[in-house]
Amino acid sequence: MGSRNSRRSRRMGDRDEDTGERDQAGGLEPRGAQPEQNDLATILSYLIRSGQVHIIPPSEGYGDDDDDDDDDLPVVQAPQADPNPDTTNIDASELKQEIMLQSGRCQRNKKRKSVVNMLQKREVGMNGNHCFTPGDCCIVGDSFLPNQKENVAQFHSKAFCGTFAKDGTVFLSACQDQNIRIYDTARGRFQKFKSIRARDVGWSVLDTAFSPDGNYLVYSSWSDCIHLCNLYGDHDTHKALNLAPGGYRFCVFSVTFSQDNRELLGGSNDGCLYVYDREINQRTLRIDAHDDDVNAVAFADGSSQILFSGGDDGLVKVWDRRTLSEEDPIPVGGLAGHSDGITYIDSKGDARYLISNSKDQSVKLWDMRKFSSERAQEATKRAVSKQMWDYRWQQMPRKRKRKHVPGDSSLMTYTGHSIMHTLVRCHFSPIFTTGQRYIYTGCASGAVVIYDVLTGAIVKRLDGHGACVRDVSWHPYENVIMSTSWDGSVGKWTYSGKLELDSDDEMQSVHGNKSDEDDDCPRVRRSKRLQGLRNLAGRRIIIG
Repeated sequence: MGSRNSRRSRRMGDRDEDTGERDQAGGLEPRGAQPEQNDLATILSYLIRSGQVHIIPPSEGYGDDDDDDDDDLPVVQAPQADPNPDTTNIDASELKQEIMLQSGRCQRNKKRKSVVNMLQKREVGMNGNHCFTPGDCCIVGDSFLPNQKENVAQFHSKAFCGTFAKDGTVFLSACQDQNIRIYDTARGRFQKFKSIRARDVGWSVLDTAFSPDGNYLVYSSWSDCIHLCNLYGDHDTHKALNLAPGGYRFCVFSVTFSQDNRELLGGSNDGCLYVYDREINQRTLRIDAHDDDVNAVAFADGSSQILFSGGDDGLVKVWDRRTLSEEDPIPVGGLAGHSDGITYIDSKGDARYLISNSKDQSVKLWDMRKFSSERAQEATKRAVSKQMWDYRWQQMPRKRKRKHVPGDSSLMTYTGHSIMHTLVRCHFSPIFTTGQRYIYTGCASGAVVIYDVLTGAIVKRLDGHGACVRDVSWHPYENVIMSTSWDGSVGKWTYSGKLELDSDDEMQSVHGNKSDEDDDCPRVRRSKRLQGLRNLAGRRIIIG
């Protein structure tokens, strides 16, 4: 999560500890021979590294009349998307055919289907049966992508995490006020039924995850422990799982459950991966994985044998759980192409494809069967080492050009969103409603950005938050997106037919502002189709 110099700063801190000792608060207490200037520099470096102190350049012109941290952050403009994304690699991949089949786009008639026409054909059985195929359902869902935001929760502190459980009936939100709130979201509800006060929190809860069975959650922060809590039952469980990392300030930036519910995987600021076994209640693996902070971890599929990790060194690494050893940690391969640190990783769930969000302001799509060469990985490290800005509190340089890393093995690159201030998340859209046709991500400009996987085009930009959107979660069975923002709000995005119709009307009524008395300008004719759709707007259509 830190800057590119964070690992180097830790090594300097380790050398300073040879001549000093830590007090109970985690600071450094110098001995007499240590010069006072060096002591202050070491302490300041530690505070910056741990996120407790932010250095704000006076030239940026930030207001100093408000104690809220939001005023210390620069205003972020939505970046320009690439008008001509390079689709060469993805066009030649198996993924294109797979997504087209899943999303119902692999049809002989490539003309866009009308929902009304599809309903009519279903009723008369023209498609061979009287029900929609999964692909048909995805086509219908594409017509009702979320476009309207409703604030369903508002806090007095920054909201960091927000995610649906696997079945979509529960949603959790984690805030900088150290509270984790659990909501019942079954059948369209959004009602809080439990609140958990997080323990041993430094700055904020940074990551959360539901267990596959939906009975537990785990959260992490600046602490030697990750914490496990139950969701249901008469007695509350709140266990600290000690990862026993080492001597200096420690943080787990990313944590997740294995699919068999047995293990927890975490990535930390010491560049290591940690595996904790819930059955024997102890850490079983500590793997030195990256040259800098590990910001993201994920399991490749349900087998829980293949692991992904992404770090501030700009690399995504693939690990085989069956061959891992602490003495000789060798990844199966590496994926290189980003020119700055990784903020998040999401697996497609098929042990083949994954996406990574990066501080270089892009999402990349990878095929884990096509690893990058050693030369490409070194090129990525060099590109990262040349970055001279800190994404946490500095504005991205205006003249900064996107660098192409030699040997980039990614299938596709998606640009048009901004990564600043924090570890912004990205995900594949659900397979049930979209066929995983989309990639969606938060944005530092306060938006949710939805990309088409195959074309790289921005399908929707959902603007509505006043600060960075850090986390996003798409309901697994409904066209509902939850956005979690640093403006302290949780937004619920749903489809509004009225918005679409109003937009359509504006396009048809370009000359409608002229006076009706002007005989030279005939009155705009209203569309009966639009009027009919307007009458149906707001109604819920159940298609099955």
